[in-house]
Amino acid sequence: MNILLITNEQNIIETFGEKLMLLRETDELSYCDYEEAPDIVFADKPDIVIVHEHNDKNKSINLIKYIKTQIDSILLLINRYDRDFILNAYDEGIDDYFMTNSDPSEISIRTVNCIKKENLKKKIKQYQTYLKQYDILDKTTAIITDKFSKEINSKELSLNDFTRGALMVISPDEEGKLKYSADKVIQSVKKAVRYSDIITQGGGTKVFILINEGGISGAVKILDKIKQELNNEISIKAGICAITSENFAVLEKNAQCALSDSLLGNLDFSIYTETSAINGENWLEPQKEKNYKLFRVAFNKKLEKVIAPVFYRLQKSWEEKLFNTKVEQYTDESQSLFKLTNPKQTSLLKIVYPGFAKVIVYITHEGLDSPENTEISLPLNKINTKEITNIVEKFIKEFKSTIE
Repeated sequence: MNILLITNEQNIIETFGEKLMLLRETDELSYCDYEEAPDIVFADKPDIVIVHEHNDKNKSINLIKYIKTQIDSILLLINRYDRDFILNAYDEGIDDYFMTNSDPSEISIRTVNCIKKENLKKKIKQYQTYLKQYDILDKTTAIITDKFSKEINSKELSLNDFTRGALMVISPDEEGKLKYSADKVIQSVKKAVRYSDIITQGGGTKVFILINEGGISGAVKILDKIKQELNNEISIKAGICAITSENFAVLEKNAQCALSDSLLGNLDFSIYTETSAINGENWLEPQKEKNYKLFRVAFNKKLEKVIAPVFYRLQKSWEEKLFNTKVEQYTDESQSLFKLTNPKQTSLLKIVYPGFAKVIVYITHEGLDSPENTEISLPLNKINTKEITNIVEKFIKEFKSTIE
């Protein structure tokens, strides 16, 4: 195992080797400075690189970015704890970090663990090569191909509990297709998901993500992370559905329906709301015999799958666009609140459930020259992503008119 330590400080070179214990006789430790590092990493391809922090931390981050294009395993050596610097380094792909004053046993243990991970990465790469040869993994992006997507996702659903998860399909919109890069999108997805989530191709430019934990709100957060990674370079839309079946074909259809709604309605995402048959009737339609418990279940599902994700998305979308304004949103079992607070104006949108087949949306504006307060009655079966989005965005426009 070849280990390269990159540092510009001579005292680190003189002392670090003594701290790195428990290495095998075949392991080698070498040194270089920042200026030499790119050429040496490119030519020698060490198994593990330890990057000692530079006085200019941006130089360390940029060097880590480059090294990651050449090798997989990187450790960070720091003089003092700096949370933001460490998190940035993790974002760029380091495996672990330790400090120059760490105990020798800690340094050695973390390095040995990195060696073990490096051996595992090599084994995984070997398996990936075999899977690519048989067209199970895509040769470029290394994710499961469309050909095996249904089979593998169905197997995962039968073997593991995904009931607290969700299925999301993403695809570029018409504008996004002009700049589309499969590798860029997949890399962004990989950075946003956990190892327990399953990424598969869906034909064309579609990518499916079978999410293990977090439900609908977790899927929305993953979508936000993907968009952040894409940095507005490629605009994407998403369809999301809850895990209601072990039959992936059913879930795939539901997610695709939601994606179509998202693309047609020009929404960031749309959520598929499954309608279950109860006594031969649609459970979201007004029932011939009123059943409060049944409607409460229906309303709770609307809260989880429609209202809460829309409120969350619009909060993230508007909190940087409304100057000097605090954007808050909150949802519990009985009501949902979306509040805008500015020195000139306070406005509140509240959705409450009075019982049975409808909800009431109360919109109140407190301030001079405020728009009229309104009250909207909505049947449960009319609550969907598009309708709630339209109501909240109209509310925001009314608020904006009072502060501009």
